[in-house]
Amino acid sequence: MKKFLFLALAAGSFSFTACDSKKEDAAEAKGDAVEASADAKAAGLEASADSTKKVGENTAGAIKDNADKMDAPATGTTTTTEVKK
Repeated sequence: MKKFLFLALAAGSFSFTACDSKKEDAAEAKGDAVEASADAKAAGLEASADSTKKVGENTAGAIKDNADKMDAPATGTTTTTEVKK
């Protein structure tokens, strides 16, 4: 009889702890909303970072292309080297 009473009491206490209260549900909903907001903000920052990286890569490419044009001789011209003795 003692074991049965103890098991019944244990089962009853577990059933009360398994139920969520309204405060707990509200706190979980608020936490979910904060998490969703943070995810959306992170996605926006990632998009901005990708855009900035792309602009930087394009600018660097243009600068390197201009540098390469400086080193190449102009088309249609010849260069000669004259050595004086």
